[in-house]
Amino acid sequence: MSEQKKSKRAERAIARHGDVHATSRIRTLFGILGKALVVVLVSTLTVSGISAYQLSQEMSRNALHVTSLTGEKRVIPPLDGPLNLLLVGSDTRQGAGNSAFGDISSNLADVIILLHIAEDRKSAVGLSFPRDLLVPWPACPSTTGGPGYYAQSLGQINATIANGGAGCTLLTVEQLTGLDIPFLAMVDFNGVIELSNAVGGVEVCVAEEIDDPYTNTYLTKGLHKLQGLQALQFLRTRHGVGDGSDLSRISNQQVYLTSLVRKLKSKDILNNPVALYSLAQTAARNMKLSDTLSDPGVMVAVANALKAIPMNKITFLQLPVVSGLPAPNQGRVKPDYEKAQVLFDLLAADEPMVLGKVENTGPGAV
Repeated sequence: MSEQKKSKRAERAIARHGDVHATSRIRTLFGILGKALVVVLVSTLTVSGISAYQLSQEMSRNALHVTSLTGEKRVIPPLDGPLNLLLVGSDTRQGAGNSAFGDISSNLADVIILLHIAEDRKSAVGLSFPRDLLVPWPACPSTTGGPGYYAQSLGQINATIANGGAGCTLLTVEQLTGLDIPFLAMVDFNGVIELSNAVGGVEVCVAEEIDDPYTNTYLTKGLHKLQGLQALQFLRTRHGVGDGSDLSRISNQQVYLTSLVRKLKSKDILNNPVALYSLAQTAARNMKLSDTLSDPGVMVAVANALKAIPMNKITFLQLPVVSGLPAPNQGRVKPDYEKAQVLFDLLAADEPMVLGKVENTGPGAV
């Protein structure tokens, strides 16, 4: 297939998918959080100085063992070729110290983004998978030494982390896309929040007054610099915005994470060794890398591959999906396999992709 035809097919698939309004805000959030995770990962892997060794040792101690779909040990691919890395954001609240933020026992893969780095290092693609996506699950190994988990004909993708950890989420994405994904990076919910402290606070603009006794979030209309617990409250509030639904707080999260990305990319952070080291320490405490990625040599290679790509050359897409499913799966989505295959083929062929203007709406913040 010619490059021109591939580009047209991709444009048609993405444009048609833009009609699914019910889940577009969630997928936009995933893309924004993906940007934050990418910046954090790059900052962590590229930090230099006498403490770099200690940071890499901490990463190695927390490494995640991941296998292939056939149960074999992962093989690190040629590091000068195209690279695939799965970014997983867990919604765990352990350590938050306040049950108002949700079930502290929750551990779901609520952010799932496949990052593809082109071989020529001129572009990258982040493909987001909705948390409520229904897909077949592969058999996954146990993380506790047991016999492992059987394959399932259908399950919600964010629950795969309970079947063998984030490594099972990786295997599920591999099975769905047909791509080899040797690298995995996972960050928990509190880890993202702790970044607000590492960068000295994140500024947001609140569209309407927020008065939410459920999370003790009280903010007047206008600009606010959020840090630590207050940032966590802002991200968790839903009763204080819109109609009180989970979708209503999406705009708050979008605004916060977009502002975080701007702060991370600012000269105040990237040109400040002290701030960069603080950010790297935060990431080292709150991120877990696959054993294929925790090796310092591999870290440097991936970091160099990402470092050369400006953020405006990293295209964030959402998996094309079908919504409006019948009971008992109402509120969930399934892949639009025909449209999704267009993206999978382009990724497999290491073809660059360009996305048009992204809709960004919501009642909570601006």
